[in-house]
Amino acid sequence: MDKVIMHVDMDAFFASVEMVDNKKLKGKPVIVGGIFERGVVSTCSYEARVFGVKSAMPIYMAKAKCPNGIFLPVRYDRYKEISNKIFDVFHEITPFVEPLSIDEAYLDLTHVNKNPLDIASFIKNKIKKETGLNISVGLSYNKFLAKLASDWNKPNGLKVIQKSDVPEILFPLSVDKVYGLGKKSVKKLNDIGIFTVKELYDLPLIMLLDFFGKFGLEIYERIRGIDKREVTIFRERKSIGKETTLSNDTDDKNDIKPYIKSFSKSISDIMKSKNLRGKNITIKIKTASFVNHTKSKTLSYYICTEDDIYKEACNILDNLEFQEKIRLIGVSISSFKEETVEQMSLF
Repeated sequence: MDKVIMHVDMDAFFASVEMVDNKKLKGKPVIVGGIFERGVVSTCSYEARVFGVKSAMPIYMAKAKCPNGIFLPVRYDRYKEISNKIFDVFHEITPFVEPLSIDEAYLDLTHVNKNPLDIASFIKNKIKKETGLNISVGLSYNKFLAKLASDWNKPNGLKVIQKSDVPEILFPLSVDKVYGLGKKSVKKLNDIGIFTVKELYDLPLIMLLDFFGKFGLEIYERIRGIDKREVTIFRERKSIGKETTLSNDTDDKNDIKPYIKSFSKSISDIMKSKNLRGKNITIKIKTASFVNHTKSKTLSYYICTEDDIYKEACNILDNLEFQEKIRLIGVSISSFKEETVEQMSLF
């Protein structure tokens, strides 16, 4: 029996919530991410995207591209409130819901005894009625194709990709549409003249294995409509971190350490609330020329306190050599284990 997988994705979620809450913003280039030039775009309305604005773009660049844009700060609590309502609708349909982010999820409908298109219509209509928001839905027999389908005719889209459509429906797509191929992999393919899925499809498996190691088999299968990943109800959190753009670029580490101190407290609070300890600490920096660098250290023991996280993060920072000034700093911890409490024997 073929699986029935749905991928759901809110359209320009943060910006759409702002337009629902303030009707005067509807149809305008709304850009959420901050009002200060040193911030970055979290998301933007489709009206802003026409001007070339996109997520993760620096605010100053977004302002240059869209000078008449309406720039708003992030209201995460409000977005989370709306997200909870949306996920409640998903759980009315099936318990097999895998959240990917605050506004995106997979649903496994394989054992739901209803027409998948009827389910998609129900979800779209109910979310529109309860929140005023549009959602794009993709349906297929695996996760890769379902996600591809939801992105096919955004916004407010609905697309079904069937087995009989594959692989021909994929051939015209650019290789960056293939799940698992990041920027470096795409560039590597482009450098040898591979730009479309059809061109990638024509490569022998041995060449993909040579290019990408054992991951090459997954790519080979994926563009042939094979994706064995299951919808996972509980997603293990791989890391906990905080980052921020600095008020001013700096190469003075003493300017950066107060941020690390604040991050360490926030990370420690989250870890303690989830009963976690970790042993891999990572420092992330972004230079003034927007180049990202990370440096990690794996400890021989697990930590969770603010002081320990701060100490280890500062040790990493002190051993970094800055080639230029820094505009962003981040700290994260990973390689978790759950804290257990052992009851001592009376004897």
